[in-house]
Amino acid sequence: MKPPPPIPPTADMNRRDFLQRSVRAGGAIALTGGLAAWLWDRRRPGQSHREPAVASVPDFSLRDGGRPLAIVMGRDRAAMLRRGLDALGGIGRFIRPGDRVLVKVNAAFATPALLGATSHPDLVAELVRQCLGAGAAGVAVTDNPINDPESCFMLTGIGPAVAAAGGRLHVPRASDFTSGSVAGGRLLRNWPILQAPLRGVTKLIGVAPVKHHARAGASMTLKNWYGLLGGRRNQFHQDINGIIEELAMLVRPTFVVLDGTSSMMANGPTGGSLADLKPTNTMILGTDGVAVDAFGATLLGRTAADLPYLARAAARGIGTVDFATLNPIRESA
Repeated sequence: MKPPPPIPPTADMNRRDFLQRSVRAGGAIALTGGLAAWLWDRRRPGQSHREPAVASVPDFSLRDGGRPLAIVMGRDRAAMLRRGLDALGGIGRFIRPGDRVLVKVNAAFATPALLGATSHPDLVAELVRQCLGAGAAGVAVTDNPINDPESCFMLTGIGPAVAAAGGRLHVPRASDFTSGSVAGGRLLRNWPILQAPLRGVTKLIGVAPVKHHARAGASMTLKNWYGLLGGRRNQFHQDINGIIEELAMLVRPTFVVLDGTSSMMANGPTGGSLADLKPTNTMILGTDGVAVDAFGATLLGRTAADLPYLARAAARGIGTVDFATLNPIRESA
């Protein structure tokens, strides 16, 4: 079933009408998403009889002793990103001339950006521009959405924003997934992982919104790596803290950006109503995803103790839940 084309707002269509039509379009798109999920769930013959291979996701983290955490207050996402990067030492600390950058966004749902369920296109576009301005040889943006990928990238506005900023959108295909396992893990074993966009990449950046999550309690930068998984990944919801812990073991990004300009306080991770959102006017940038998410939890009225996966990731040596010990830089934009 071919999904209907996205419906742009016009002068004769108010915001309520646009949201209602977008939701109806999303329902049709979800049907095509089921087919895509089936395609990505295919396994090689005999795969389950082999010893698990360690997933080939390189370590992109920095160990330069620089500032690990910045918290920026404001309402303009592009300006907040610039201010946060400057506070951490500038984009040049992270991106060098010739770098090939991959930005992992949250584009899971075929919904407009104003509903807060996905990474905001203005933020993604500014990040692409910043990386290219620092001399990156190329910047690609990807995710493995729940709904039809092309429709998700279009309706969220991420696809057009990336193109306008000079980046390249990587829409996942079945051949992009390679079976792998996390060393020391018990859930991610012989599992299809979106590895093709990572080939040749020298820097990896994660960009996620702050959202309530019905099972995990909150969906932020660590949960964002869930989008690298193929297959019937919804089965991991039965051990949501375990899978987020193993995703933190799997992926070591260069830095992450957590967008709390507007936070989804309820009905996450999909939302669907402006009433689910609250202006929290905060953006957190850092090299420690555990600390970034621990602070992000406070925007939802929670603490790190309310999100068991944070303590579990910290116990693995991946980061700290005590973000105050990192002496975060606080700025306004």
